[in-house]
Amino acid sequence: MPEFITRSRRTEFQTRAEGDNMIIQGYFIVYNEPYFIDDYMEEVVLPGALDGCDMSDVRALIDHVPHLVLGRNTAGTLALRPDDKGLYSEITINGKDSDAVNHYARIQRGDVDQASFGFDEGEVRYIDLPDGRIRREIAKISKLWEISTCTFPAYESTYVEARSRDTARIQKEAAEHRKEMLKRRLRNHAKKNRTH
Repeated sequence: MPEFITRSRRTEFQTRAEGDNMIIQGYFIVYNEPYFIDDYMEEVVLPGALDGCDMSDVRALIDHVPHLVLGRNTAGTLALRPDDKGLYSEITINGKDSDAVNHYARIQRGDVDQASFGFDEGEVRYIDLPDGRIRREIAKISKLWEISTCTFPAYESTYVEARSRDTARIQKEAAEHRKEMLKRRLRNHAKKNRTH
């Protein structure tokens, strides 16, 4: 399985039946919704981040577990619809798959209400906020690997180790951003002092 970044959020899944088909639907990515990485950093996916994204083969999973597949877009059992709000998806459940049917029932009851997605970043930028915190903006997602319905957010479940590596990488990037910002301020300060 490829190594990628995951993000989770609480969502309002809806379930419906169309004949023999059971369908789970909801937003798996919502633009401009903060994801808090640390006390001093938040992250958002910007509108348009999915423009040009490779969504050629995406799976819908239970809790990011590769063998618990709910649907797949290449099989016609997962519909992915990017819009102005984010990524809306519909998963058609296999009625002969007891794991999927049981999971559908858990979502229907409200026991499972987390959405997550696994992706590769394309373009990221850092913005300094007035309160001293940093906003990490994902401007482009280059590849969407999977979406998941989750019992717990990714950082609380099986991806603790991967999440901690991801957090360490992001913290290092943020430190580099702060270092560059301080260098710019020092250069500007020195330039102002020379002109006075």
